[in-house]
Amino acid sequence: MVLLALLLAFQEAPIELPLPAGVDPAKGLRAIRVSDGKEVPARATKTSIVLLAAPAAADYRIESAAPAPSPAVDCVDDGKALVVSVGGKTVLRYNHAVVDQPDPVFSRSGYLHPISTPSGKTVTNDSPANHLHHHGIWSAWTSSEFEGRKSNFWESKEKQGKVEFVKIDGTVSGPVYGGFTVRHRFVNLTAPDGPKTALDEVWDVRVYALTDRYVFDLTSTQTAASDHPLVIKEYRYGGIGFRGSPEWEGKTGVDFLTSEGKGRVDGHATKAKWVLATGKLGGGEASVGFLCHPSNFRFPQPLRIHPDEPFFNWAVPQGGDFSIEPGKPYVAKYRFIVADGRRSAAQMAIDWAAYGEAPGLTLSVAK
Repeated sequence: MVLLALLLAFQEAPIELPLPAGVDPAKGLRAIRVSDGKEVPARATKTSIVLLAAPAAADYRIESAAPAPSPAVDCVDDGKALVVSVGGKTVLRYNHAVVDQPDPVFSRSGYLHPISTPSGKTVTNDSPANHLHHHGIWSAWTSSEFEGRKSNFWESKEKQGKVEFVKIDGTVSGPVYGGFTVRHRFVNLTAPDGPKTALDEVWDVRVYALTDRYVFDLTSTQTAASDHPLVIKEYRYGGIGFRGSPEWEGKTGVDFLTSEGKGRVDGHATKAKWVLATGKLGGGEASVGFLCHPSNFRFPQPLRIHPDEPFFNWAVPQGGDFSIEPGKPYVAKYRFIVADGRRSAAQMAIDWAAYGEAPGLTLSVAK
């Protein structure tokens, strides 16, 4: 409990709160902690304000301020990928160009890889030999139906469906976070008249200006692309997937811990608010944390934890069939924590408090 209290007071994390009345999101601002005058990084969106602060009860005063002279988080397009860096160090690449594989059926665009720790170790893998359809962090549904036809977007070898990049809507760099908004389409390949788009998807990715660990959010918004729903069938995996480092292969290559105290052996098909994966990497250790937002469908969501491979998935289809209906977007929000060393359950609990609970922070606007 003492450790938890200390972390609450000192471990900074991204916290998003409703935008106070009277704040112009187009202008620069800063947040001052009333108790001691400490300034914390802050940035306004159209509807919210994002602070990098400890998730402990505190009052903050919002003031106008000149924009930062240079962004702490940069997002640049190198022609094949959007590269997001913090303090000049690459955190992740989003591949908008198709990444070719020896068998073209497994070539793909629209996913995150590689993803790095602050020391530069890569925690993801792309198209491993035992699962060629796994790609870093990616989005796909497995067992589904569109217009009455089978449509498997996950297992590329089935040639029933594919997910592909469409366009970049925008990028942002700044002192608090940087990132991008992009579009994908889920294409059904079994239509009698040729490929037909079943779903449109928007990814909004934010990488925050933290250096002790890397923190980024991924929000996926999927909408029916026609008058027909996509029916996702009950299955043990499907949705947002993660494939870990080749060094994490095997039964003992990586440890898993869930918010409910479950591990690799007993965690599969249980539910959790967060999951932590830790394994040896590059002569040391590294951890990846996965947090599920409480607004998500079927929260706390079921888990797919592979017994032999470094694969994790928030496996929503385990809960039974559901549909993405026309005019009713399916929104899924997740936070990822990437760190060197072995991260603790207490640290994950604080990251969860900042993301999934309403910290006791209040905002006032300077007159």
